[in-house]
Amino acid sequence: MILISKLDQLLTASPYQTYVYSYPHKTAYRPLNPAVKLTDVWHQENREALFLYFHIPFCEMRCGFCNLFTMVQKDEDFVSSYLSTLKRQSTQVKQALGESKFARFALGGGTPTRLSLKGLETVLDIAENTIGAGLQAIPGSVEVSPETATEAKLSLLRDRGIDRISIGVQSFIDTEVLAIQRRQQANQVKETLTRIKEKGFPALNVDLIYGLPGQTIDTWLYSLRETLAFQPEEIYLYPLYVRPLTGMDCSDREWDDIRLSCYRSARSLLLAEGYQQISMRMFQKPSISDISAPVYCCQADGMVGLGCGARSYTSKLHYASEYAVGAKGIGSILQAYINSPTEAFDYIDYGFNLDLEDRQRRYILISLLSNEGIDLEKYQDRFNAGLFTDYPELKKLLELDLATKTDSTIKLTEFGIERSDTIGYWFFSDTVNRLMDGYELS
Repeated sequence: MILISKLDQLLTASPYQTYVYSYPHKTAYRPLNPAVKLTDVWHQENREALFLYFHIPFCEMRCGFCNLFTMVQKDEDFVSSYLSTLKRQSTQVKQALGESKFARFALGGGTPTRLSLKGLETVLDIAENTIGAGLQAIPGSVEVSPETATEAKLSLLRDRGIDRISIGVQSFIDTEVLAIQRRQQANQVKETLTRIKEKGFPALNVDLIYGLPGQTIDTWLYSLRETLAFQPEEIYLYPLYVRPLTGMDCSDREWDDIRLSCYRSARSLLLAEGYQQISMRMFQKPSISDISAPVYCCQADGMVGLGCGARSYTSKLHYASEYAVGAKGIGSILQAYINSPTEAFDYIDYGFNLDLEDRQRRYILISLLSNEGIDLEKYQDRFNAGLFTDYPELKKLLELDLATKTDSTIKLTEFGIERSDTIGYWFFSDTVNRLMDGYELS
């Protein structure tokens, strides 16, 4: 009953608690003592369809809302040392993985295109030649910014098989992006988007943020319509969240109302334009299904994360480097990564072991917070138990019109989708909540 009353309380509070897009949250990770041998972990896993992710923790600026593991870095010697360490780590990880196949590739950060052309090519070479991912044969995505997506870098990415570009635009109103400490201008963004489209990438994703300082519903819809002029295959709509150690500081009920109104107006517009809603944040053209064929399943296949700040997922262990938001904390962790002896990459010393309950909760949340919903039969087959037998509190979602049930599935309603982050936060396990509450952010 405690869990159920907590949901009632959350629904009367802000619908914006914390981003929920994975489980468990990275602030639930802790040092592993003793460290676990990488070979022992991965040799228990199916390695036939892995997701390969590289993290490049460098940006040309630090946005006011950002709590990602990234820093402003202009010292090319430091970047070069980072890439050398990335190759050392990749060599050790490939040895630990043994025979393996990759079904998807993503290069994120940070801003990967903050790297020089040579540095970007080095990362792609590591992915192909050191790790063994055939970039021409699998879906690949790279994050870019308007300032760094040059003609030469986009040409390199397209030539190497990258078929999806994701760009953080946030707003087409110069004063709105300036309020979140970005220097870009709308004309520059349009030039970059035109360049991306001309290169013929099969998939373009544009990120926008609602709830920015000074933003109105009219200016928000203006940015969305400017985005639609480029016909991106995907659009992500992010509510602005204010989090510790970032540059933003605003929170009140009126702001909640504005964000909710922005979300609803954007959802209506995108649906009218023929986009499908995949989750609270993700909208997609139906035609992109051919590009994003489900060769990788996040519920069943593992993810190999390389680089400082990357997370890796196995069936029972999620692991990463330590996490920080402040420049001093990030700098210290990055320096420790660069200074690591090569043999240190043979071990995992920081992460989270998922017991049966957390594996169940992860499966439920990832399914429920997307448009696929929870397949009751698949849950039964996977965990040898009924969903409502394991978690009777989920019936509360039906009672509150947050979800609907058929004979085969449970899916969020329109009301439930817009409160996805609230529902996700409510469903975290007691263990994860305790660890998150006790985490000291640096």
